[in-house]
Amino acid sequence: VQLQASGGGLVQAGGSLRLSCAASGGTFRRYDMGWFRQAPGEEREFVALIRWTGGSTYYADSVKGRFTMSRDSAKNTVYLQMNSLKPEDTAVYYCAARRGTILSALKNEFDYWGQGTLVTVSS
Repeated sequence: VQLQASGGGLVQAGGSLRLSCAASGGTFRRYDMGWFRQAPGEEREFVALIRWTGGSTYYADSVKGRFTMSRDSAKNTVYLQMNSLKPEDTAVYYCAARRGTILSALKNEFDYWGQGTLVTVSS
């Protein structure tokens, strides 16, 4: 599976961005898809996840109520709509795919990663 993330950029605090992650080379609908982010000098952290079965979504507490993850199975693409952005949301955002039936948001359990897209939120 190859993942291509896009949609990052520079935005002012309070603004919005939508990230996209296009998947190819695999049976997309059988993968849980996740978004992670990594700020300079920080560990990569979980942001959001959507399950391949049922489409349930899960979010980190820091983004709950502001970010929404969705998917378009016909396009093999997942999205991360980010609203009310804060300077602390500044990071490189990565999409990732994970096979398996048990829910997990641990980055070490994701099998495939995209190249990352930079989101910068100015104050």
